[in-house]
Parts: sequence; C-alpha cells; structure tokens
Amino acid sequence: MSELEFRDVPESDVDRALELWWLVFHDRPDEREKREYHRAMVLRCDRVGAYDGDALVGFLVAHRFTLSVPGAELPCPGLTFVSVAPTHRRRGVLSGMIAEVFRRCAEHGRPIAALWATEAAIYGRFGFGAGTYGTTVEINSTRPLALRVDPDPRPLRLIDPAGAPAELGPYYEATRARRAGRIARDAERWRAEWLTETDEDDEELGPPRIVGLGATDEPLAGYALYRTRREDDPAKPGTVQVAELVADTPAGEAALWNYLAGIDLTGTVRAWGLAPDDPLLLFATDRDQVRAVAEFPALWIRLVDVGAALTARSWAAEAFLVLEVRDERIAANSGRFRLDATEHGCTYEPTEAAPDLVFDVRDLAACYLGGTEVRRLVLAGLVTECTPGAAAVLDAALRTEQLPHTVDEF
Repeated sequence: MSELEFRDVPESDVDRALELWWLVFHDRPDEREKREYHRAMVLRCDRVGAYDGDALVGFLVAHRFTLSVPGAELPCPGLTFVSVAPTHRRRGVLSGMIAEVFRRCAEHGRPIAALWATEAAIYGRFGFGAGTYGTTVEINSTRPLALRVDPDPRPLRLIDPAGAPAELGPYYEATRARRAGRIARDAERWRAEWLTETDEDDEELGPPRIVGLGATDEPLAGYALYRTRREDDPAKPGTVQVAELVADTPAGEAALWNYLAGIDLTGTVRAWGLAPDDPLLLFATDRDQVRAVAEFPALWIRLVDVGAALTARSWAAEAFLVLEVRDERIAANSGRFRLDATEHGCTYEPTEAAPDLVFDVRDLAACYLGGTEVRRLVLAGLVTECTPGAAAVLDAALRTEQLPHTVDEF
C-alpha cells in the first residue's frame, strides 16, 4: 500500500477532482452550464488533494472568505467539495486533508475555518462546532399578512439583477457588522451564487427578483431577494422563495414581508435559514399564519488558533477566567489559559492555575460567535464548570446584540 500524499490540486487535475466529487455524491450534471459553474468555482478556491501514487483519492476546496466576528472580521477558509473515493474510506484521507488545511491556516495567519456540514456527525471530531443556526419559516399568504408593527411607508422598487451587485453590495457590506457569521461578497460572488438565472438547488424556481425599500434618490433602507414558482395546476397558488431579506429597522422588514406576502397568484412564502431571533417571528400577529417549520445548524466554526481567534473578537463584559481547552487535532490549542477580557480587549496566556471551565475545542467554537450559551453546554454535560458562576460570566462577555447568522451556503 503506497503512502498517501496531501498537496495542491493543479488546474490540470480539476476535471478529475470534479468527477470524484460527483462520484461520491452520486451525481454528474448533464448540463454543460452546471459543469462549467462547478469548475469555475473550484478554480477560484484553494484546493487540497489526497494522492495515492498518481491516483487522486481525496479532494476538498477552501473558499477565500472573510467572516464577520463580533467587533471584527477575520480571514476564514470555507471548506466544501469534500470527497473521499469509496476505495479509500477509513484510510485517513479526510483526516489528512483537514490536517493540511489546518497547517495552511497556521502558516498564513487564518485563526478560524468554517463549513456547512453535509453529515453533521463527521465534523465534530475535527473540532468544528455549530456556530450559527437557521430557521425555515412558512407564511400562509392566501390572506393578508397580519403584523403587530406598522410597515415603513417609504416606496418599494424593483431592482434590476444585472445592476444588483453595485447597488446591494455596499448596503450588504455596511450591514454585515450587525451580525457575526456573515461572509463578505464581491461582485463575482453576487453574480455566481445569488443572481444566477437558474437556481442550482431548484430549477423550477424562476429568475431572481429583488425589491428595495426607499426611493431611487434615497439611500437603500433594505431589500429582499426572492424567486417564485408556479404550480402545474392553475388552480393552486404559487410559492415565493425568499433567499435573503435585510432592512435597517423592524418597520422596514415589515414592509418587505408585506410585499412578499402580497404577490399575486401565490399562496405561500417560504424563507429558508432565517436567524432564530428574526423579528418576523415576534411581530407576526398570528403564529399559525407565520410558522417556523424547521431549525438546523448552519455554519460550523473551527478555532484553528484559539488564542488568536479570542483576542481578535470584541467582548461585551469583563471575564477573568482560566479555561482548560482540549484539542485532539491541534496540540498548540490544548492546555490551560488565562482569559482576561474587557470591553477594551483581551489577552489569552498559558497558566498553571486551576481551571474555571473545561472545554472541548468544538464546544468553544460553538460559543465563539455568541450563538450558543456556555451555560447550556454545562447543563448538557459537555462543558465542566469548575467554579460556580463561571459560565454566566463567560456568557455575559460573549453576548452579542443579535445572534450570529448566515445564509451564504457553500
């Protein structure tokens, strides 16, 4: 048995890397356009391959993302296209590729990494924790949407998708700091991931539509990006599929939801992946009309360099604690560390003192963006509270005004 080698996948190997990915996920798109879409995406990313001699037996790519964290932004490789040949399962292929990603993160000063987990059971053992959650909401729009807040009275206008990156991009970037977990988007990402004529996951959906809040001579105050689907039976109303809705105020959000629920010839508004604290879930008058139908872990976070990640983010309150961290994959993260956090900054230094809290690195990652409370993990038996009250202290320091959230699936 030859020794596996983990290295860059050159452009000349991208086509067979994609063939491996399609094999693993039981797919091979017939449409030339979709194959070219996948190829173009892979070429924009960093690529890691596992080679058994000349055979490519494992593959993953890393988007070159920038992620909002509380009070800051960090470079954050976004892992996807993770594939292991069925002939090489349980031979360390995935472990070796992820170790290579971690090595590169350390080399290039990238303290965190992220992914969306196809199989959630796999990635916890590599130290990833669910950092954000999404809530799928359905609105019965066969009757007027009843809301407890008055919608913003400013005019709504349709925005041409062709010019959307130039108009939506600056607004989206300006609002990213409100919530941790949001990925920066350049014009290419807007066009390739959000504004394609056909939705990759549901080809029955129509082209992208965008409604903006505010007159053309006013600053944009919010927008909703959506698609619609007609039913084969003319007697059945269609569906509005909301990809993203962002506004400056609850009244602005109310105006956009009112618009979406009032689109002719539709009877359902479905929004996938809203933040669990989205205002709609509170200001809807009738929760039978506006129903949360699913909640799921969304963006999984890995603290590749725990100290650098913690000292980069902001803190809502003081916390002077000793954390014991266990990390089976990255030895430098393991040990006891003195966390001294204030609203003005943070230090994180090795110590021999007794711990106040004991974490596995995956659970610390789940708390990092502010989306999971430490006390909940203590109650679940996943974090050990050695000093009574320590979890409450750390929760107060990690708290963010809004829960972390992202709809940028990759």
